[in-house]
Amino acid sequence: MKKLESSLRNMVLVLVVAAMVTGGLLAWVNHITETPIRQQAKLALAEGIKMVMGGKAVKVERVDSISQWVDNKESCFVIHHIQGGGAAVETVTMGFGGDLKLLVGFSADGAILGYTVLQHAETPGLGAKADAWFQRGHKGNIIGKSPRQAPLTVKQDGGGVDAITASTITSRAFLKAVNQAYQAYTQGNVDTHTGATKHEKKG
Repeated sequence: MKKLESSLRNMVLVLVVAAMVTGGLLAWVNHITETPIRQQAKLALAEGIKMVMGGKAVKVERVDSISQWVDNKESCFVIHHIQGGGAAVETVTMGFGGDLKLLVGFSADGAILGYTVLQHAETPGLGAKADAWFQRGHKGNIIGKSPRQAPLTVKQDGGGVDAITASTITSRAFLKAVNQAYQAYTQGNVDTHTGATKHEKKG
């Protein structure tokens, strides 16, 4: 019986030591890789902002986070205000397969300068086409359009944007994310008397 107890105690001790060593190694690896990963993400975001703002060299003047209630749930939008006017807005909505996250660039007057898909869980070959479908030169082009007068919608819903072939749900989600990004961009920047944004009022 003593031999059995001794063996069990030794097994538990070995498992505890192994768990401690493994945990320590994981913590060390996480510490070593944390900074490079953070720097890489920062560089990727900077490149994304440059791309959605028309490929020009831009300088972010300030960053705001705005919360809005969308579909009975609170959503957070990150707005990168660009020096000289305009902004790149991080926006997310529910797509066909999961979260669809975009970075959308707007000029000072609210026209769409560009966009990039930051994250998606759409069906490969169909919904995943959103990264190119709505770009300039493609069938669903939204570059240069503005949601100011009315939200952007697909033609199936009476709008003027061609939906991705066989992916109407993803197309609706994409445009919803763009419209929400615009609303976040203009939130707090609207003259209650004229209805114009601060940038438009100055012009």
